[in-house]
Amino acid sequence: QVQLVESGGGLVQPGGSLRLSCVVSGLNGRSYAAAWYRQAPEKEREFVASVFNPNDRTNYAGSVKGRFTISRDNAENTVYLQMNSPKPEDTAVYYCKVQDPRDYEYWGQGTQVTVSS
Repeated sequence: QVQLVESGGGLVQPGGSLRLSCVVSGLNGRSYAAAWYRQAPEKEREFVASVFNPNDRTNYAGSVKGRFTISRDNAENTVYLQMNSPKPEDTAVYYCKVQDPRDYEYWGQGTQVTVSS
């Protein structure tokens, strides 16, 4: 059974930093593509960043490029989202998603990030 557990959310000041973690169980560390999405109140869920094979290539939404970094630790089966210089408009529930080799998708429960002074 595949499970994703996110953590690391909370309150952060504009210009600060925060790191989100997503621990994946039930899949081999290099067998899946991973991504972060977010959903702000009364808005649709949107793509933030992804990392996929080969060679852990990354892709970012324009709104976070240069500020956020997605990475993965295959030994720990964990996907990270490093958020630097967050802005109030980054406030949202952040979700981790993985896609296995059969193209099945699995989602975590989400972690709240609030950017405010």
